[in-house]
Amino acid sequence: MISFSVMALVFGVVFLAELPDKTALAGLVLGTRYRASYVFAGVAAAFAVHVALAVAAGSVLTLLPQQIVHAVTGVLFLGGAAVLLMKKNEDEEEVRKPENQTFWKVSGAGFMLILVAEFGDLTQIMTANLAARYDDPLSVGLGAVLGLWAVAGLGIVGGKALMKRVPLSLITKVAAVLMLGLGVWSLYEAVAG
Repeated sequence: MISFSVMALVFGVVFLAELPDKTALAGLVLGTRYRASYVFAGVAAAFAVHVALAVAAGSVLTLLPQQIVHAVTGVLFLGGAAVLLMKKNEDEEEVRKPENQTFWKVSGAGFMLILVAEFGDLTQIMTANLAARYDDPLSVGLGAVLGLWAVAGLGIVGGKALMKRVPLSLITKVAAVLMLGLGVWSLYEAVAG
C-alpha cells in the first residue's frame, strides 16, 4: 500500500534538494545538444537505478566517509569541466539535428552521466535515510524518483528553450566554469572535512 503523505513529503524534499544540484545543469547541457525525449529516457532510467539502490541500502550509504564522496565528486566535476573546455567547436546546426544521434547513443550517454555523477549524492543518501526512517520503501522510492525526474525534466526543457536564444558555445563554456567551481568546492570539502 502506498502512503501518499510519505510519497509527497519525499517528493518535496528530494525535488528541493536536487533543484540547485548538478542534475539540472547536466540535463540543461544534454538538452541543448540532443533530442529531449532521448535524454530524458536515459536520465530517468539512471535515477530509477539510484533510487532503487538507495532504498535497498537504507541507512548503509550514510556510513560512507563524506571525504571520499566529496573527493570522488570533485574529480568527476573537474573531468567534466575539462571535457567541455577541450571539446572542439562543432557546427551548431549539426548539433541541433536530432536525427544524427540514435536513441541508444543519446539515452546511453544521459544514463551513464547521471549514474556516475549522482552516485553517493546528497539526494541518494537522503533517500536512503528516508527509506530507513519511514520503513515504506515503495512510497519513498516513488516520491524520490518522481522528484528527480521532475528536476531532470525542467533542466532538459530549459536547455531547449535556452538554445533558441544563446549560442551553444557560450552555454558549454558557462557549464564548464560551473562544473569547475563545483569540482574545486567538492575537493575543498574533502580536504577540509
